[in-house]
Amino acid sequence: MTAPVTGMRLADLTTAGVGGPARTLVEASTEQEIVEAVRAADAAGEPLLVLSGGSNLLIGDDGFDGTVVHITSTGFTVNDDDATCGGVMVNVQAGHDWDDLVRYTVMHAFSGLEALSGIPGSTGATPVQNVGAYGADVSQTIATVRTYDRETDRIKSFTNFELKFAYRDSLLKRSTVNGSPRYVVLSVEFQLGLGRLSKPVRYAELARALRVEVGARAYANDVRREVLKLRRGKGMVLDAPDADTRSTGSFFTNPIVGKDVADRLPEDAPRYPAGSDGQVKLSAAWLIEHAGFSRGFGLTDDDGHAAAGGRASLSTKHTLAVTNRGGASTADLLAVARLVRDGVEKAFGIRLEPEPLLINCSL
Repeated sequence: MTAPVTGMRLADLTTAGVGGPARTLVEASTEQEIVEAVRAADAAGEPLLVLSGGSNLLIGDDGFDGTVVHITSTGFTVNDDDATCGGVMVNVQAGHDWDDLVRYTVMHAFSGLEALSGIPGSTGATPVQNVGAYGADVSQTIATVRTYDRETDRIKSFTNFELKFAYRDSLLKRSTVNGSPRYVVLSVEFQLGLGRLSKPVRYAELARALRVEVGARAYANDVRREVLKLRRGKGMVLDAPDADTRSTGSFFTNPIVGKDVADRLPEDAPRYPAGSDGQVKLSAAWLIEHAGFSRGFGLTDDDGHAAAGGRASLSTKHTLAVTNRGGASTADLLAVARLVRDGVEKAFGIRLEPEPLLINCSL
């Protein structure tokens, strides 16, 4: 564990490149160091923020007046001794880079994570948000999550069922307040199939790119290649020279509404079944675009409103990301997001909800 650092800019630890200073920052590179750092902050009565890859949170411009534990643990182990699991078990440290893990599994013919290629951030964050893309999410492959329970001061492991996964949600997220979790993720264990073929391709755009039918399988390395290509085309693979990648990823979740609400939308509005109770998942991107917000909204005042002086805008590649064009503040990104949220609600009566955690700031 490194010596505590005072006043470090949290913007330097986030993919959006915004956020004020941390009063105290501690870097923890092992499970023991993570537990010790969290335990020490709790014993001192310090507010606590836990972060790793910094890809799915937005920190206020005033920063965090407490202890920030930066998880940097890396590494994973593969256990293929137990044939009863029908594949391999891969146990991954919380701070390990997510896409590095995905790349390894595809290269070694472990099936299940290929559609989640290119997502920035750490492995430990994935079960919190039930990270997903292109018709897949981590709840489909997670076996267990090992955590430190701050309330009981004990190590606690959760099975997949106990995590109560939902769309971009989990028990871990629901028990986190202002970036301060009850359960601090230490490692994640995945159960993956063996073979060169992917899981069934569930996302129409990806199926078209692979030239297969929805529900068919493809070679996992082909799936990874096409997913990375699609994500790069949307500015969703980190690339320092590309301002469209300086974001939290998708800023808004796809809203899930009742059939009566969905039926009030135009016929061409995308709709997807969302459970057995008749709920419907809508496309946040479609709602944003049809509420009058185009790609790059906020870059100029051509539309009558430069939301943040051109420092922040919707991505020029798609409308779901709010991007830092250079020199933006958290307030700038929120100004753009607020205009979009309010515009969609005015146009369709549907209030979009943010996907990233908002730390010491609000929409």
